[in-house]
Amino acid sequence: MPERDDPVVIGQRVQQLRTERGLTQRQLAEPAYTPAYISTLEAGRVRASDEALRHIAGRLGVAFEELAVGRPAHLATDLRLALTEAQRILADGRAEEAAVQYAALLARAETHALGREQATALLGLGECALETGELERAREFFERAERHLADESLPVRVPAVRGRAVAHYLAGELRYAVYLLESALDELNRGGLHDPDALLLLYAGVIGPYMDMGAHARAAQAAEFALALAPQAGDPALIARMHRSVARTLIAEGRVAEADASLAKAAELYGRLRLRTELANCHWMRGYVCVQNGELERAEAELRQAHAMLAESRAALYRSQAAVELADVLHRRGKSEESAVLLQGVLGDFSSERGAVHAAAAHRLLGIIAEDARDTEAAEEHYVRALSLLERAGAAGDLADLCRLLGDLFRRTGRVEAALDAYRTGLGHRTAPGTTTLGPAPAQPPL
Repeated sequence: MPERDDPVVIGQRVQQLRTERGLTQRQLAEPAYTPAYISTLEAGRVRASDEALRHIAGRLGVAFEELAVGRPAHLATDLRLALTEAQRILADGRAEEAAVQYAALLARAETHALGREQATALLGLGECALETGELERAREFFERAERHLADESLPVRVPAVRGRAVAHYLAGELRYAVYLLESALDELNRGGLHDPDALLLLYAGVIGPYMDMGAHARAAQAAEFALALAPQAGDPALIARMHRSVARTLIAEGRVAEADASLAKAAELYGRLRLRTELANCHWMRGYVCVQNGELERAEAELRQAHAMLAESRAALYRSQAAVELADVLHRRGKSEESAVLLQGVLGDFSSERGAVHAAAAHRLLGIIAEDARDTEAAEEHYVRALSLLERAGAAGDLADLCRLLGDLFRRTGRVEAALDAYRTGLGHRTAPGTTTLGPAPAQPPL
């Protein structure tokens, strides 16, 4: 229990409650104490014992805790129940509504200095901000949550660390996101903090940044560790998230059937939990699988469903990212005009600070569509914008491919030296596959 309030504060509280109930000091004191003792206590000149406060609380009809620290009985329990309801609202895709509830609960928790509940509310607000694409606010919420949990063990702090890393990842700061996740993984594994849920959250979280950086070997290793940890984890939402992330690695390795199986498991779990945004992401990843398998018609259907579900849940940034993937499939199916309209409609949702990798993908695809239409000038402009975004994000694999496209464009327009420079730049991003600039990969978990 938190430290008791100052005697003066407690005395004022006792006097206020006694007056509200129409009791005299004698009625409050008897039979165990004297009116003079109550008078001295209300004046703040004596520090009441726990026994005395329990007697007074009983006479006033309140909990001992309410007298000692000014906290209504069962407040913490009530707050936790309300926080769970806010989590359910967020899981149902209503991020804005959940954010309002989390903010109100945070204010209540702050009023009564309930540190753990404040941290839970801040984590919820961070997740809401991620869902609506407010990445700077998300980072601030997760950082505040970490400060509230500073004295807790690392497994307790992991959701805040992971949230901050995801915010940096979505903003295009891939290397820093990986640094945060790898550092936490090393501390957990080397320190013997064998918490399956925490490890699973981190390994699932690091797969996306690894893939975008071209570190496929590390992504595959993280996926294997996550799969091995899944049977030990107690949270089905975590397991579903893990299956969705692992599918991305399996796709890169050409293991399409296994990827589809992972996504089916994730979709089933999310369907039960009614996590609409995550379920939409499963349809999104299924679209990836279909593209790899050459099933473009089915891919379009899956991605359209994902895009519609994300629009319904108002997950703005994720919706725009799914739109880029859908536009790619539309272009492949010969629907370039519709693809270009879709891309132009979402470019405003991205920036170098927000969804940089998908912004680059949108410019890359618009460049290809412009080339197909023989608009060389527009194509070059889109490729250069994409190159700038990818260089900032450090997405090595995408950079190499873009340099190839730009080099081909320069070669076709007679700029041979510029083409050679572009090709050399692209080769430079392929010199160290499966690695990052962050040193050795994290230690293996105790499986």
